[in-house]
Amino acid sequence: MTVQLTGIGVSRGIAIGKAHLLQRGNLEVLEYAIPLHLLDDEVSRFRRALDVARGQLNAIRGRIPANTRADIVDFIDTHILMLEDSTLTIAPEHLIVSRQCNAEWALKLQRDALVQVFEAMDDAYLRMRKDDIDHVVMRIQRILINQHHESDDAGDGGDARLAGSVLLADDLTPADAVLMQHQGVAAFVTEYGGPLSHTAIIARSLRIPAVVGVRNIRRFLRDDELVIVDGQRGMVIAGADARTLDYYRGLQEDEQRQQRALQKLRGAPAVTRDNLHIELQANIEMLDDVDDVRAAGADGVGLYRTEFLYMNREDTPSEAEQLERYAEVVRALDGLPLTIRTLDLGADKQVDSGHTGGRLATNPALGLRAVRLCLRNLNLFRPQLRAILRASALGPTRLMVPMLSNSQELMQVLELIAETRRELDREGLAYDPDMPIGGMIEVPAAALTADFFAARLDFLSIGTNDLIQYTLAIDRIDDEVNYLYDPLHPAVLALIYRVIEAGANAGIPVSMCGEMAGDPLYTRLLLGLGLRDFSMLPTTLLEVKSIINGSDTRQLRPLTEELLLEYEPDRIRALLAKIAEI
Repeated sequence: MTVQLTGIGVSRGIAIGKAHLLQRGNLEVLEYAIPLHLLDDEVSRFRRALDVARGQLNAIRGRIPANTRADIVDFIDTHILMLEDSTLTIAPEHLIVSRQCNAEWALKLQRDALVQVFEAMDDAYLRMRKDDIDHVVMRIQRILINQHHESDDAGDGGDARLAGSVLLADDLTPADAVLMQHQGVAAFVTEYGGPLSHTAIIARSLRIPAVVGVRNIRRFLRDDELVIVDGQRGMVIAGADARTLDYYRGLQEDEQRQQRALQKLRGAPAVTRDNLHIELQANIEMLDDVDDVRAAGADGVGLYRTEFLYMNREDTPSEAEQLERYAEVVRALDGLPLTIRTLDLGADKQVDSGHTGGRLATNPALGLRAVRLCLRNLNLFRPQLRAILRASALGPTRLMVPMLSNSQELMQVLELIAETRRELDREGLAYDPDMPIGGMIEVPAAALTADFFAARLDFLSIGTNDLIQYTLAIDRIDDEVNYLYDPLHPAVLALIYRVIEAGANAGIPVSMCGEMAGDPLYTRLLLGLGLRDFSMLPTTLLEVKSIINGSDTRQLRPLTEELLLEYEPDRIRALLAKIAEI
């Protein structure tokens, strides 16, 4: 009997293989009292568990091939660094002594406190980083409880059963995902997770088909059962007949041919059939990502996130430290333009010696974050403005301000930049006086008043991730409502179109740096809406370029205008399919 399960497709591609259920026993953490004279022994037991966890992760780190993408290695390195962080090492020891409790319970209490902070974060991507805490804590807990897990084996020999298999799990740690990929796993399917989960991010980077949020997979699927995974449609099929198998094998062959053809586009420009040049830039987070930017043949960096300079530390980075980091990226790009986004953190994040001194907001997504936080805390903002301006003297650099929502914010930022320029002039420090200043449009209020921002800025960039969430009032990493996350909602499309038109009327470029920009499903639609600057993950750039090179915007425009007048989802998707066929 054929069984078809649906979830969220987070990494495109087709995989066919035998199911392998990743066994992971349930951890039951109990509290029990430790006599005073045994507290030192309990602390020692906890320290030994930390040492074993470090050994496991370092062994896994040592097995990762040298050609593995830097962003994948960073996941493992993050977990190794977390085992040196006092919040996970020293704090539980204090709890063991102060509460006279067992190490497992002390670690659980500390984990709960840390996760509460992360769950209150407003940025969806950073909020998902609480998974790092859970994965590291679970590793330590398994050692304390003496429970074995497949990814704890860091020996050199792989599991022959995994080659070509479809891995089924409740969730995956970065160590799981990296190890299983290098043992030849064909696809990942998990019961939990969303588009920003570790599984999703790693699968996309490794180009492994993946579907997350497939509930009850253990109930419907068995070990060694032949399974089809469709990462684009979010489908998992078991018990398929010969006709269905042949169909999906044909899709696999088409994908392989397409990937070979894409490699020929690396050095080619992105130009439509009606001779419009399209800028294709990349989103990055750290220096190592520049290699991927160059490998993809990107025109530059359209979004450099600076938040990770501020995370996982007790102090804030100095102007000198920030300048050094930005300078490294500018030099590595060697003439390609760099767009640096100013700090996009909230008051609940771990900055300024661990906190900003304020209470946690009731709803951080609507609270003190991004430019609001920076304008409230100029000691945080001024050093970054100085560092970005000084970096602009070293190569083509743009400054981009996130989450603008009203005129007062923009005018304050522009005045601060003018003051910073005057300071640098007095100090005789170099900067580019013509460095472009831009703003991210990710709040509906900003999109509706885009004409105002376009008249006062050098460029705009549409952040679709937040714009869609704020417009539709949903959290896309919440399993209960993420099915409502819809880039094709008429309100979302109307706002995107309004911003693009505002830029055109003001004669300034408008880019898009959200995930929608890197999704080939929407490339022709965005071209029809008038978008001429895209910024995305380097891994998706060549496919988007291929679609652009085969598109004629003169044919796309009429259908796009027709789509903008539609409100019925079925009709919108039918028009989108028609646009994709042009």
